[in-house]
Amino acid sequence: MKPFTYERATSVADALRRTAGATQDGASAAYLAGGTNLVDHLRLGIREADRLIDVSHLDLTEVTELDDGTVRIGALARNADVAAHPLVRRRFPVVSAAMLAGASGQLRNMATMGGNLLQRTRCVYFQDLSTPCNKREPGSGCSAIEGFGTYNALIGASDACVAVHPSDLCVALAALDVTVVVEGPLGERRIDFGDLHRLPGDRPDQDTTLERSELITALEIAGPGFADRSRYRKLRERASYAFATVSVAAALDVRDGQIDDVRIGLGGVAHKPYRARRAEDALRGGPATHEAYAAAIATELEQARPGPDNAYKILQLQRAVPAVLDALTEAA
Repeated sequence: MKPFTYERATSVADALRRTAGATQDGASAAYLAGGTNLVDHLRLGIREADRLIDVSHLDLTEVTELDDGTVRIGALARNADVAAHPLVRRRFPVVSAAMLAGASGQLRNMATMGGNLLQRTRCVYFQDLSTPCNKREPGSGCSAIEGFGTYNALIGASDACVAVHPSDLCVALAALDVTVVVEGPLGERRIDFGDLHRLPGDRPDQDTTLERSELITALEIAGPGFADRSRYRKLRERASYAFATVSVAAALDVRDGQIDDVRIGLGGVAHKPYRARRAEDALRGGPATHEAYAAAIATELEQARPGPDNAYKILQLQRAVPAVLDALTEAA
């Protein structure tokens, strides 16, 4: 591990000032919260930073309901606390379920909401310094394209990268109306969740649209209004502490046997948390039946480009998506 300087920020403004100071000195800086991803990468040599700026003690842990019904969650709220919060469990059960499906109890007690949004891929080549990886070293190549491809993306991959986003929470958020609040040198910026993460294109090293020095301070979940009727299902190789091969987050509003509205987020399929808009469009206004659900996910997957090692993900999604929507229909 490369030596670094540790500094503890006393406020958001202080954190931004310290980061700006590092930049002016020609040094690299990183924000440290729970550290469940960053510290691993520092140890492995995937990431280097001259200064670690500890923001974990800042007052950004609140979970509150705003006057318009939006639920605001501080970026430093621990995953375990948010998953167990009565307001989140009642309004957005898919968020609670997704977090409880991720990592382990010990990690959920450390990991933060903001940090969860910034998780980096678990592609085996990204974490292996002996292999080329465009996400780790731009221009070096993508070993996963011709290598072990079991976990590769189905949609939105490029010649530069076929890795997938690892977060469970982000799959649930992709299906909801979420705004990410960040603070930077130019003040506050509000980002629609769907615009936070990037597809790889020719710059897979850039996971998000955050600007240099920007710090996530909160998430605001506004809806949809039927998000209390939502579920999360994760398919994985073992029952706990494993990343998804694929996952499904869905919310469904059924009235008189017809689908008034629906939201579907998919995990394990793309470089970013994926919103299945084609499937949603195919379902709205139609019958709430298993056959309709199966046809909708088939429409979504027409754009999938599986390789020889990850075609199984197509079958998993063809079964998991209708199963989740069937369960929501029965509970309606």
